[in-house]
Amino acid sequence: MTEDLVTLAPARPDDYTVFKRELQDAFAVAVVAESGPLDEPIPSDADLDESLSAPGSVVLRILSAGRKVGGAVVTIDHETGHNALDLFYINVGEEGQGLGIKAWQAIEQRYPETVVWRTHTPYFEKRNIHFYVNKCGFKIVAFYNRLRPDPHRPPSGEPPELDEAFAFEKIMRPENRSEG
Repeated sequence: MTEDLVTLAPARPDDYTVFKRELQDAFAVAVVAESGPLDEPIPSDADLDESLSAPGSVVLRILSAGRKVGGAVVTIDHETGHNALDLFYINVGEEGQGLGIKAWQAIEQRYPETVVWRTHTPYFEKRNIHFYVNKCGFKIVAFYNRLRPDPHRPPSGEPPELDEAFAFEKIMRPENRSEG
């Protein structure tokens, strides 16, 4: 059935403004529920611009029957196969229809050479934690907080509870560790 088909397409730079707004709207739902109204969008435009243009990043649109329903930013390391799901969202109003898992499966199929996928989510995002662990097969590998900050991310300046996050990994295929 075509209405069940979820595909990916590279986002065009002229679509980045809409992409960022949709992502910020989707992320705001949980943040507002956790800590109240926002003064500024999360993530910031500057942080999103950095992610969209980072080395190795690929900006993808998630499409359902050709209609834009979300997006993802992945970082692909063709040498090591250690890839990252940096940003992932389903548009507000499109959640709860199975689009997220279909989109994740499409991402896995697009990058079959992946050895390990890594991602992260704020500690309070129970929906995301459920999705990554129970639906997608990721394992929690770290919990970052003020006592153990994420070594790959500078402090955001947000209240400490908003800087707390889980890191996840999904091993797709074991690395060849033979020594020669």
